[in-house]
Amino acid sequence: MKSLGIAAKLALFILSCVFVIVLAIVIYNYAYSREIILKQAEENSRLLALETTSRIDAVLSSVQKMANNIAFSLEDATLTREEILDLDRRVLANNPEIYGMAIAFEPYFLEKDKLFFAPYHYRSAGRIAFTMLGGPRYRYFYMDWYQIPKELGHSIWTEPYNDEGGGGVLMTTYAVPFYRTVDGRKVFAGVVTADVSLEWLKEMLQDIRIYRTGYAFLLSRHGTFVAHPDRNLVMNQTIFSLAEEVKSPALWRIGRNMLDGKSAFVELDNTVSEDERYLFYTGLEYGGWSLGVIFPKSEMLADVTRLSNVMSLIGLFGFALLALLIVTISRRITRPLSRLSKAALEIADGNLDLVLPETRCDDEVGRLTKSFRTMKFSLKEYIDNLTSTTAAKERIESELRIARDIQMGILPKLFPAFPDRTEFEIFASIEPAKEVGGDLYDFFFVDETHFCFLVGDVSGKGVPAAFFMAVTKTLLKVVSERGLNPGEVLSKVNSDLAAENESCMFVTLFLAIIDIETGDVQYANAGHNPPVYMPCGGAPEWIPPLGEPVAGIMDGMQYTTKSMKMNPGDIIFIYSDGVTEAMNPDKELYSDERLMRFMSDARGPFAPKLVKDLDASIKAFARGAEQSDDITMLAMQFMGKCKK
Repeated sequence: MKSLGIAAKLALFILSCVFVIVLAIVIYNYAYSREIILKQAEENSRLLALETTSRIDAVLSSVQKMANNIAFSLEDATLTREEILDLDRRVLANNPEIYGMAIAFEPYFLEKDKLFFAPYHYRSAGRIAFTMLGGPRYRYFYMDWYQIPKELGHSIWTEPYNDEGGGGVLMTTYAVPFYRTVDGRKVFAGVVTADVSLEWLKEMLQDIRIYRTGYAFLLSRHGTFVAHPDRNLVMNQTIFSLAEEVKSPALWRIGRNMLDGKSAFVELDNTVSEDERYLFYTGLEYGGWSLGVIFPKSEMLADVTRLSNVMSLIGLFGFALLALLIVTISRRITRPLSRLSKAALEIADGNLDLVLPETRCDDEVGRLTKSFRTMKFSLKEYIDNLTSTTAAKERIESELRIARDIQMGILPKLFPAFPDRTEFEIFASIEPAKEVGGDLYDFFFVDETHFCFLVGDVSGKGVPAAFFMAVTKTLLKVVSERGLNPGEVLSKVNSDLAAENESCMFVTLFLAIIDIETGDVQYANAGHNPPVYMPCGGAPEWIPPLGEPVAGIMDGMQYTTKSMKMNPGDIIFIYSDGVTEAMNPDKELYSDERLMRFMSDARGPFAPKLVKDLDASIKAFARGAEQSDDITMLAMQFMGKCKK
């Protein structure tokens, strides 16, 4: 690519852009058309499924209502044997959606000398046939359709089954328990059943045709295939056994959702079938069944694929014609540039006296030639200036590095800072946003038992802030060693900084002095972020701000001193606003809430580990985003046995 001429590059660039545009148009057309077809397929499948489920639910709802009404009627103990037989027959005759109907009584309940009494009317060869269920080979009171509603005390839809003792066909049964009052007590009397043949369901689903190879199927409440074009699956497999057979966890999850009564339009991979397909499934209101409608993907998208192929061929033909035209034009345009390129190579070799080729037109090439002439006269002067500028820049960068080293050198960096003192542990870190920054921290003994520690943040960045920071740190240490309380220290330092502060710089400060023998702490705050107090074994909390102004702006300010008590294991964590205002690439702040959450999650915190872990948390949150402010942290931990 680098060795190609401008003509070739121009042609390649334009043709690449054209190719990308054509490709984008084809892809967009395919994707947009595909999306429209999928939406239409989803909507059509939803309407088809809803229509089918409504038809099925209408039949099942009618069966339920009829069986419930009969169960209610049988609670009348005055009904005779003949009336019960007639009721069973008449209900079946008037409800063509019911295949068979039985009224099964408890043993010896209706007739004291008979173990079985279960009249069953069913449809056979266009007429209503009758049989009395019960016998040595068919003890109906042990059947699921009898036992389950009896034990549960409410009506159920059974799993599809082939009832050899009843109608002898594949059916599902709606069973309703009924009760009677005996000696003032409500007792179980028997079960009313309404059988629904599954043949009409199969015929209904077989009539559903989606494209050429699409189809619909029906699952029972336990996932058994009730209706499916593949008759080997019907009543022989569940959707879960099929998922295990084809090793498809996705199909297993779909089966789980179908049994939960959910609705969705999903894509099936080719582990289920040879080609990829779409499936819409939805649950039935009655029976706990679920309906699925399969759409063949290749057939759905056939028209879209054909249209995309035609557009691709048209695009390729146009691309070839355009390529020929662009190559011809670009060669004519770039011929003068080739001559100018050779002259430029000689100038690059140092021949600044070279005579450039003449141009007859005042076009881009002509203006470029004039620019080269101007460049020859300016090049020597530019080289001299560049040498001087580079030297000056390197000198400034070197001075900034030295300034950073000096700034970092005045801050205590050796930890553990006091290895011979077991009364406390202190750890601090600072990371300037630029070569030099304006944050500061310090800690030192005021006397044998009083230890001072502080964090500050100077306004602005760079060398002025670093200078102001150095002055502030020096004043704080000098004034603190006079034995004043924190409020008096800040008042004095504020007065010294405010004197002749024409640049109007200021500093926020939090300064505390702890008695390392008793844990008594005195502190003052000049507009700094509220530190975090972490009691050993307790929840962290903010040290309330005092609402007092920053230092260095106004002379004569008086700062308040507050007191608190630290127990062994307690930590005071002081930080600059660079911690909570650290930003990630999405311009989100680390925030006070995230800081407090981090502190709350810290288990058995130790001052050095706390600072290091928080620094790692901030870097992970920032995800490489440029640091916008200095980040300074200091953790002071009063040591001793943790009080529970």
